[in-house]
Amino acid sequence: MHEALDDPAVTKVVSMKSAQVAWTDGVLLNYLGRRIDIDPCPMIVMFAKDGAAQQFDVEKFTPMVEVTPVLAEKIPVGKSRSKDNRADYKGFPGGFLKFVGSNSPSSVKSTPAPVVAVEEPDDCNDNVRNQGDTITLLEERTKSFPRRKVIFGGTPTIEGVSRVEAGYKESDQRKFFVPCHDCGEEQVLMWENVRWNRRPDLHHEVYGDADPESASYVCPHCGSCWTDTQKNRNVRKGVWRATAPFHGIAGFYINELYSPFPGSQLARLVEKRLRAEHALRNGDDTKMRSFRNNTEGLTYAYKSDLPLADTLKSRALQYEEQTVPDGGLVLTAGVDVQHDRLAVVIRAWGRGEESWLVFWGEIYGKTAVAEQGAWPDLDALLDREFRHVSGAGLRIKAVSVDSSDGQTSDAVYQYVRKRLSKGYMAIKGGSKYRQGNDDGREIFSPPRASVETDRKQKAAKYGVKPYIIGTQKAKDLILGFDEGAGRIKLTGHGPGRMHWYASVRADYYDQILAEVKAPHRTVKGRLVWTKLAGRRNEALDCEVYALHAARSLKINLWRDSHWDAIEQKIAQADLFAAPDTEPQQPKGGDPSGADELAPVASEVPAALEAPDPPPAVRPPVLQQAVSKPKPAASGPFSGRRPGGGFKAGRW
Repeated sequence: MHEALDDPAVTKVVSMKSAQVAWTDGVLLNYLGRRIDIDPCPMIVMFAKDGAAQQFDVEKFTPMVEVTPVLAEKIPVGKSRSKDNRADYKGFPGGFLKFVGSNSPSSVKSTPAPVVAVEEPDDCNDNVRNQGDTITLLEERTKSFPRRKVIFGGTPTIEGVSRVEAGYKESDQRKFFVPCHDCGEEQVLMWENVRWNRRPDLHHEVYGDADPESASYVCPHCGSCWTDTQKNRNVRKGVWRATAPFHGIAGFYINELYSPFPGSQLARLVEKRLRAEHALRNGDDTKMRSFRNNTEGLTYAYKSDLPLADTLKSRALQYEEQTVPDGGLVLTAGVDVQHDRLAVVIRAWGRGEESWLVFWGEIYGKTAVAEQGAWPDLDALLDREFRHVSGAGLRIKAVSVDSSDGQTSDAVYQYVRKRLSKGYMAIKGGSKYRQGNDDGREIFSPPRASVETDRKQKAAKYGVKPYIIGTQKAKDLILGFDEGAGRIKLTGHGPGRMHWYASVRADYYDQILAEVKAPHRTVKGRLVWTKLAGRRNEALDCEVYALHAARSLKINLWRDSHWDAIEQKIAQADLFAAPDTEPQQPKGGDPSGADELAPVASEVPAALEAPDPPPAVRPPVLQQAVSKPKPAASGPFSGRRPGGGFKAGRW
């Protein structure tokens, strides 16, 4: 590992490790001390929180400096008030060392340095204060230096979510091969080769008839049984060997079986495993997760019965994009806002919330300023009529637009404000909600106070009111995490079924399956939907937003008589429909930008559109926006104040 750190061809060193392998003391601290003494430069070490950084200084770094004379001469650790010896800053000739927490983006972004290190990346914030991934921000601090070094070491957590695992997969994936003292064959030490005896006379409450003291490591090549002493002796003869091509990243995997420490003897590891298995049989998987991560140095895979992407693809229906199949009666849309594009899902809803995907795509363009960039193309898509299979034209009744990104939220508010009367809503799934703190929050609930203020700096009565989505409950409904639950697992036709068209973009299936329900580092005691590393999930987010828009219309509460009325209107509209025309792609549906938006050739009379939902079930903001003015005697501008001017009226 130290050779890789000194190799100028290596820009990043990743260690996916278990506990008790001396990574912090043997690798990280030694490297920091070497650079301070021999090759000084600015350096930054990032921890999950500021408190962890201070703890590292007190328990590890300062003691190392105190007992190392060449370092004690350069860093005044004994001078508590020195400007070069603070809890988060250590100055020395030729450079400095900063300790920062991932919960402080300003600390991460403020200082360039050729050497940066991340301790326990899986515990670091992934999007603190909506300013992006802190690890990425830290790595950006090194790009102006030709001989930069990024040190990335920690224990992996959840399969598909772990950033340590993702970093290791991008590396040359070095493993430590150990020769057998009997046959000479080399191998990577793995838990599957640990064996122990069972004795009928033993009846331990936790271990049962297992005898941990009989544990040994068995060579998979010759069957030789290694004791702890033989195992440690063989490890000393081991060698690192890459198992993947090298592209500037050196990756190392090592687990606790390599450790010579007393607490890592084979008998102690077997006891730990037996306790984990006992807890797992009683419904507690926390000890097994810990064993997998901290002893084996591997990610823990959560069981998921989500269908495969190919399975979803095989269930696609044969209808055209931007057309509404039989059964679809009400259209809603969900819009996810990225900095360079808008992702859009349009869904048709029918009885029992059975639904059909009408459009999935992305509109490319800047989104920081309303009415510019991608926003006009979004209008062109959402304002058009969509042809029903019967020939009628349907318009979108409600739209939920993501406003959780602080850099684009103002643009979203301005965009939505002008379209409140058409059922547009600004929604939030901010970081604290994505982390699962919306436990129990309904998919649709009354909006928060207006984000706009009046002259008295109070919330404006008719301003934009962001809606908070119960994202966890929505994803439970769509995906499900227990066996048999989740709408995407339902087949055939009927209530709750979700359908999509055969020509949908291929990435739709991968994106809708891009999350797993697993423990989150900031939410203790329960599972949270978390995006898999390296996967995009805009399609899933848009599906959640389209569902939110449907629930704003309360379609889940509509009676059969209301659905009958809509069906009758659509059937009547068929009498006036023009000949079928080929639906056209909206601009931006193809990332190449080759597609152009064109309206449907024929227009359906407004009186024959599908009826609006009853006023009692409209969302609060929508009710205010579409309510009719009062009669002239008491409506707006119905009289003048004694002092001149009009008295206030209501819209």
